[in-house]
Amino acid sequence: MHVVTSKDGTNIAYDKQGEGQAVILVAGALCARLSWSGPELSRLLSPHFTVFNYDRRGRGDSGDTKPYAVEREIEDIEALIDEAGGTASLYGHSSGGALTMETAIKLGDKSVKKLAMYEVPYNDDVNAQRAWREYIKKLTELLTTDRRGDAVALFMKSTGTPDEQIEGMRHAPFWQALESIAPTLAYDHTAS
Repeated sequence: MHVVTSKDGTNIAYDKQGEGQAVILVAGALCARLSWSGPELSRLLSPHFTVFNYDRRGRGDSGDTKPYAVEREIEDIEALIDEAGGTASLYGHSSGGALTMETAIKLGDKSVKKLAMYEVPYNDDVNAQRAWREYIKKLTELLTTDRRGDAVALFMKSTGTPDEQIEGMRHAPFWQALESIAPTLAYDHTAS
């Protein structure tokens, strides 16, 4: 594990693998660098690229300086780009894809050479937007009252996970780790 310091002083933890042009992997909601497909993607890409798989702020081994702003996460990626030599391609999954797009817009093509996104949660359907606003309202209430498990369950339900599976996951060993990063759900939804 390596650490880079973001502009606001937050330590950002990352793993680095391979040689070649830099690719930075940006995980989605409820994911840390070791609990998503990032390690496998790093392994597959490392024969061709230098791959940076990092913990977004508030997750894993990275810090979480308050208050949160999307701009701070862009600065986190910028610190990784600087660490990579000043340019990188970005791959973002889900809300991480929204963050990579915001980063590319802000930093431009001098820093971000290529952009790949998968399952970015954009939807312009009126009913979907209404449901999204209701979800954000409920999520905010749950996080404000520190009902982290219920916040994770709400997120899972919003992505289509059946109630019986959510109930089963609540009893699984990994559920506590999901609860520990539940506040970052609000971060993800700010970027998407």
